[in-house]
Amino acid sequence: MRNRILTLAALAAAIGSPLAAQAQSDVTIGRAPAVVDSAPTIAVEQRPAFREYVIEQRVPAFRTPDRVVVGATLPESGITYYDVPQRFGATTYRYTVVNGETVLVEPRSRRIVEVLD
Repeated sequence: MRNRILTLAALAAAIGSPLAAQAQSDVTIGRAPAVVDSAPTIAVEQRPAFREYVIEQRVPAFRTPDRVVVGATLPESGITYYDVPQRFGATTYRYTVVNGETVLVEPRSRRIVEVLD
């Protein structure tokens, strides 16, 4: 009787393990909603002037096959990040142009925090 109970317990554990593993592997992994830091960005009324500034600076555009969205991470190399001038507000973010769109980027993680176009 004892052996049957142990056998049934082992069988139940063996059957339950793949189900638990399968339940975990069926989880869809995708992009979580982006949580943007609360660091100041460029004020709405300053954005037209900032766009003009970026055009005047002739910042080379970086091309990527990926969509330009908040939360996306840009590559470590092949792209240059620029300081935002103080006249557009104090911010810890940098800017660059990706696929023709001006974006603000968190410099340490290279994560897009705002798309300005």
